[in-house]
Amino acid sequence: MKFGVVQFPGSNCDQDAYYAVRDVLKQPVEYIWHQSTDVSGFDCIILPGGFSYGDYLRTGAVAKFSPVMNAVQEFAANGGKLIGICNGFQILCESGLLPGALIANNGLRFICKYVNVRVENNTSAFSHKCSKGQALSMPIAHHGGNYYADADTIKELEDNNRVLLRYCDERGNVNDSSNPNGSINNIAGIINAKGNIAGMMPHPERAMEACLGGTDGKLILQSIVERLH
Repeated sequence: MKFGVVQFPGSNCDQDAYYAVRDVLKQPVEYIWHQSTDVSGFDCIILPGGFSYGDYLRTGAVAKFSPVMNAVQEFAANGGKLIGICNGFQILCESGLLPGALIANNGLRFICKYVNVRVENNTSAFSHKCSKGQALSMPIAHHGGNYYADADTIKELEDNNRVLLRYCDERGNVNDSSNPNGSINNIAGIINAKGNIAGMMPHPERAMEACLGGTDGKLILQSIVERLH
């Protein structure tokens, strides 16, 4: 199996994702340049965090027109595993690969800190190494991480177990005080209907080693590895 990490102009978590896969998970990985039109040979593609194209228009809004995204959309349509982290999640929503949008944080401030998220769905390819209800500690770093969707979309996500992660306190309790950005229903991550695409605002690739603050993110990426083998 092989991972691919897409590099957009402005990506700044691509090296973190590459390191997490190659050096921690010991899996083959290659960078995919944003102008590439061929993503064949990959089993899982990561859209990393950062500020693709400077986020000058709107987070992820320009990246969706990048040449590589046509290939990524075809890859996902054929069942390939695709995970968008932070800016990658924003790009997935802008591209229509996941519903909803990531809008400005309630406080209109950039937030960079460790948060807790509760695993709502532990049967997906991105979470089966976790226990249902388990509270994971992972960092966030975003100005536009406030997940929003219309009421019908939120109901569909909730009713069909498509909410992957939800902001919570260290005990797994979901409440307003544990919501860092104002996301509806404390949503921190979702999956598509087929279950092969995930988007999340927390950074699992930055929570892979104890020396960097924790290893809970390893459960997310290791889930992908084991599902693909």
